[in-house]
Amino acid sequence: MSLPVKDQLKYWGIGFVILSVVLWFLGDVLLPFILGAAIAYFLDPLADRLEKAGTSRALATAIITICAILIFVLMALLVIPTLVRQTGQLINVAPELMRNLQEFLTMRFPDLMAGDGVVRDTLQTIGQTIRDKGGQLLQTALSSAASLLNVILLFVIVPVVSVYLLLDWDNMVARVDDLLPREHVDTIRHLAAEIDHVLSSFVRGMGTVSLILGVYYAVALMLVGLQFGLVVGVIAGVLTFIPYVGAIVGGVLAIGLALFQFWGDWIWIAAVWAIFQSGQFIEGNFLTPKLVGDSVGLHPVWLLLGMSVFGSLFGFVGLLVAVPVAAAIGVIARFLVTRYKSSRLYRGDADKTGT
Repeated sequence: MSLPVKDQLKYWGIGFVILSVVLWFLGDVLLPFILGAAIAYFLDPLADRLEKAGTSRALATAIITICAILIFVLMALLVIPTLVRQTGQLINVAPELMRNLQEFLTMRFPDLMAGDGVVRDTLQTIGQTIRDKGGQLLQTALSSAASLLNVILLFVIVPVVSVYLLLDWDNMVARVDDLLPREHVDTIRHLAAEIDHVLSSFVRGMGTVSLILGVYYAVALMLVGLQFGLVVGVIAGVLTFIPYVGAIVGGVLAIGLALFQFWGDWIWIAAVWAIFQSGQFIEGNFLTPKLVGDSVGLHPVWLLLGMSVFGSLFGFVGLLVAVPVAAAIGVIARFLVTRYKSSRLYRGDADKTGT
């Protein structure tokens, strides 16, 4: 005898409430474990491919771990120091950039900048705010013992959790499958496969696209001699995870910096513009169709809503779980719509009339 629907909804509701309470009170504690699980999920297909090539799961995990350590060491020696230095320089010169923009607008649009206008005051405020708040943020992040301890814990715990979860990923999936209620096991497996497809297409695909574009933008902008090119490339690459945002923010920032640095030398300004145009062409015609596909079904607006809601409720941990939760809700909603359209509630007396 199956459990009544009312009781099933009650138990699932209780489970959801318990999960929400745990995230609310233990979000900071769970952060390294959620990050570790996300990394393991991201790398699981690579481990599966190595297994198909003839390696054991332990050897595949060891190969991935060694490669990750080498990449991290290279970044720590070559990229991160330059990134931190350029970020600090960009924060410090922000007021000067705003003054240069003010002088540029005053020279070409005197009416707009006349007297103590709103535009003039706004530019001065923006530049000073970036310098003050940005400097305070960096100083706080570097001087706070608690923050430093949390960063150290993240760098220690996250890799360990990632390795253990990656090593035992298939076994964990099998154990979870064994605990599914037998009455609904086929439906849950179908929904889980759909959610995994959405996540793998979006998270792994967009993560790879963001990485490729970030490296491309950073290297290309540094080769043309743009100041803060590495920072702009990293910002554009990270924000590429949110469709269209990375191209807009990175392009405006890079072209704005190029106008100040190369004013009058239009070839280099055009080169910066061409870098972002080519990046968008490559992303739209090759990277996104190949790595993400067009059947993800995770709308950018829905993603932004999920990140905003979960971020405000649970902080940074909420941002991490927002994507899988948004994907799961989207898949379940489409499943419910399909079931609704096949029900008599939607079709009415269509079966009786034969229409």
